[in-house]
Amino acid sequence: MTFSLAIVGRPNVGKSTLFNRLVGKRLALVDDQPGVTRDLREGEARLGDLRFTAIDTAGLEEATDESLQGRMRKLTERAVEMADICLFVIDARAGVTPTDEIFADILRRKNAHVILAANKAEGSAADAGVYEAYGLGLGEPIRLSAEHGEGFNDLYSMLMPLSDAFKKRAEAEAPDTDLELEEDGDYEAGPDVTTAARVPTNAKPLQVAVVGRPNAGKSTLINKILGEERLLTGPEAGITRDSISLRIDWTGTPMRIFDTAGMRKKAKVQEKLEKLSVSDGLRAVKFAEVVVVLLDVSIPFEQQDLRIADLAEREGRAVVIAVNKWDVEDDKQEKLAELKEEFARLLPQLRGAPLITVSARTGRGLERLREAILRAHEVWNRRVTTARLNQWLSAMVEAHPPPAPGGRRIKIRYMTQVKTRPPAFVAMCSFPEKLPESYKRYLVNGLREDFDMPGTPIRFTFRSQADKNPYKDRKKSTPSRLRKHLGKKPADEK
Repeated sequence: MTFSLAIVGRPNVGKSTLFNRLVGKRLALVDDQPGVTRDLREGEARLGDLRFTAIDTAGLEEATDESLQGRMRKLTERAVEMADICLFVIDARAGVTPTDEIFADILRRKNAHVILAANKAEGSAADAGVYEAYGLGLGEPIRLSAEHGEGFNDLYSMLMPLSDAFKKRAEAEAPDTDLELEEDGDYEAGPDVTTAARVPTNAKPLQVAVVGRPNAGKSTLINKILGEERLLTGPEAGITRDSISLRIDWTGTPMRIFDTAGMRKKAKVQEKLEKLSVSDGLRAVKFAEVVVVLLDVSIPFEQQDLRIADLAEREGRAVVIAVNKWDVEDDKQEKLAELKEEFARLLPQLRGAPLITVSARTGRGLERLREAILRAHEVWNRRVTTARLNQWLSAMVEAHPPPAPGGRRIKIRYMTQVKTRPPAFVAMCSFPEKLPESYKRYLVNGLREDFDMPGTPIRFTFRSQADKNPYKDRKKSTPSRLRKHLGKKPADEK
């Protein structure tokens, strides 16, 4: 990426639509109502042969206090100062407003490279607004239609000379030597148990999603990990709407952390925008490798918390339970014992998953959280050899034989591990449909304990050992040499 481009403007002028067009994906939420975007979202954009980082920002508001709109404006102004180029977008159909004039003056002072774009400029109805844009003093405006993909050739012509200048600057500032990073690695976890976990690199970082109910402190926690106020936070519930992904190097481990919108009960989610936000968060869970379920210590293990944790387990993700706001708890030892008891009772499907207490405000417990994430990822990639599995299976069956429905004993003959991420096992047996769930849980719990796989989802499938004889259903026929000797003709010659 040679340069960064911040897309700024008033609410509802089409910034997120333009951002999605540049990155080639529907990453940012788009809706007719103004003020949908609140956080900064980055994406790898391409325009012709140009490759750059596009930054979608919140709509510029005139508020300057500590209100939600004021905090959103400060975050946008910070993006303007950090970006190499600023693309100032106005609504050509609405024309230039007094607010546009104020922000144009601000942009001239804050960023050396400002490009003016008049969006929604398709058709003659936008001509008046385009002519008015000349009065902002930012040069000739580009006529764009982010919705219909018009005007991007003009944008390319404006960005090309600036891109060349930034490319020369990057080459001049590049270090003399480059470091080679190993893409893959194997780590021994014992003679019969191995992990083939992919080593996180800058090219392929570890994917971590932070999920939970509204106002649990997800954005505050990620800001503390980053060491800067990168995400919008505040006492209001439901500030985060988009699932924002951030690249960080957390004490030597490259990660991509997804901040997701708070997930309320389905019955309470009525507005279209909140439905889009929750859907975006669910998509982040599906793409993540490790899911951190963040709880509020004052109201832990609410019904919605249990649903979110169960969702992560059903999706097959490695799960870490983190209890936030630990700094406000008085009797910590008693509360910790209570949390562990509730965890074991309410989430038996995540038996053994790490339970970490953290404080997003003070930063307490973050190192333990990092270690738990790496440990969960390592267990999620664990593989057991087939020989060791069948030795273990024989011992488990001998200690507790399968039931005998109808007087016929179910025989489990052998098993193997078919995949990792999460660990999945297949066992061949007779009458798999008659094997009770209690016996399946007995084997799964045994796998967790004997092969050190606490908390990670385990998939266990039982299959019938069918007859593999390829000649079983073939009809008997007379060999050709014998037919010739007996003078018989083949059936198709008769």
